[in-house]
Amino acid sequence: MADQKLIEALRRANAIQYGEFELSHGGTSDYYIDKYRFETDPRCLSLIAKAFAERVEEPALAGVALGAVPLVAVTSVETGRPYVIVRKKQKEYGTGNLIEGEIEADETVVVIEDIATTGRSAADAVSALREAGARVERVLVVVDREEGARQLLSDHDIELEALLTASDLLDR
Repeated sequence: MADQKLIEALRRANAIQYGEFELSHGGTSDYYIDKYRFETDPRCLSLIAKAFAERVEEPALAGVALGAVPLVAVTSVETGRPYVIVRKKQKEYGTGNLIEGEIEADETVVVIEDIATTGRSAADAVSALREAGARVERVLVVVDREEGARQLLSDHDIELEALLTASDLLDR
């Protein structure tokens, strides 16, 4: 069953908006889940950190830049587990890292993401982590928009676990 406290907190933060919106993958939608609304709201962040902490079994965390950075940071504090940040593309300056932070070879990591739509950014992060020697089998997201992410990730032997789905949030 969906976490009603989290649903209400996201609604109070005005994270669910209705209208016509272009999504990052190029499609359009009649609703938008504004991650910045819930990622900048202390109550939402606290509820998300607690909910993720209850589900984390892996010894290390990874967050997908930029959206999941606040989420992985608060989950790290809540669990005491270290984390890394996976960039969408390799830096062209400084260290040139794709993964920021330290990851051990053969370390088991769970990827934390904000919203899953197609699942492409989570799958790319898992791929980068696996190339670095990590073992990744799960992605935890705040919201699954139920638009193909679960299947795409499953095709890459990755389990998608969502705190909420779009169906849980929408007033339809």
